[in-house]
Amino acid sequence: MSDLSFYAAMLRFVANKTAPEMAHDARGAAMMAALIRAGTCFEAGQTLRVPAAELELTARAFAGFAAFLQKQILPETVAYGNVAGEKQVRWAVDTGMATVSLLLSRAALQEGQDVELSPPPPLSLSAE
Repeated sequence: MSDLSFYAAMLRFVANKTAPEMAHDARGAAMMAALIRAGTCFEAGQTLRVPAAELELTARAFAGFAAFLQKQILPETVAYGNVAGEKQVRWAVDTGMATVSLLLSRAALQEGQDVELSPPPPLSLSAE
């Protein structure tokens, strides 16, 4: 599985795991849909276009994604001594937070323009 396929799978996993809690909340459901859309685009190597009106919502979705991984998945990965898995999860958290930063900075500029997110650069699992 490529890094982007794994990242896309993580995005969809978190969205699907969280979706039942968000069923009563249209904003929450829209955030989960944004994660699924991002996963689909990135896995296909495509750019994700985030409409200007959805920059903050999408940023919150990626922040929630990163927080879920950091609080729920990373501790288990570390506990099992899965070094490659830990590196992948940490990369996904860092990548998600970089996305948050980009989207929030663009929203703060209030340019009213859509933002295009390229797929993240792949993670190298080779020894450093």
